[in-house]
Amino acid sequence: MGLSLILPIGAQNAFVLRQGLRNEHVFAICSVCALSDLILILVGVTSFGQIARLMPMVVPVMRYVGAAFVTWYGVKSLLAALRSSESLTVELNAGRATLGKTLALCLAFTWLNPHVYLDTVVLLGSIATQFKAERMTFAAGAASGSFLFFFSLGYGAVWLRPVFAKPLAWRILDSLIAAVMAMIAIKLIAGV
Repeated sequence: MGLSLILPIGAQNAFVLRQGLRNEHVFAICSVCALSDLILILVGVTSFGQIARLMPMVVPVMRYVGAAFVTWYGVKSLLAALRSSESLTVELNAGRATLGKTLALCLAFTWLNPHVYLDTVVLLGSIATQFKAERMTFAAGAASGSFLFFFSLGYGAVWLRPVFAKPLAWRILDSLIAAVMAMIAIKLIAGV
């Protein structure tokens, strides 16, 4: 169940893939994503009903903040696709983003994404109510899926590096990311 919710490409997954392709702070990024999922899964499994009753405004606020954030990232990716001549070379390592900046962006993709709350807290939390005594085993299975996925995506990107040695491949990836961000923003604003 955890893997089925995380597999569709979204803002966070596109970011992890990009970091893996660039070989920038991959372990830290994968760890932040997986640990964030673990926290959210535990919150959903243990506190789903109480959260919904206590904070009904959280979902709409997060929806619009998330839409603004993915719109910004989509525009940034579109501009990169139109202007960039970037390719995956050793010289790119000289322009690496700092760990702090990269982690801040990763945390924003993770915690400003309303879908992560709907998937981990609401959906997995509601499914976990069916398991009563085995809720924590269910949570462990879902969290294991997250760890497996993020580390496979981040470190598995190495097999795609030869493709991304060409600037055209980066332009295509940035264009796809921009399109996905636009679809996510539209869905968030529409409340879908």
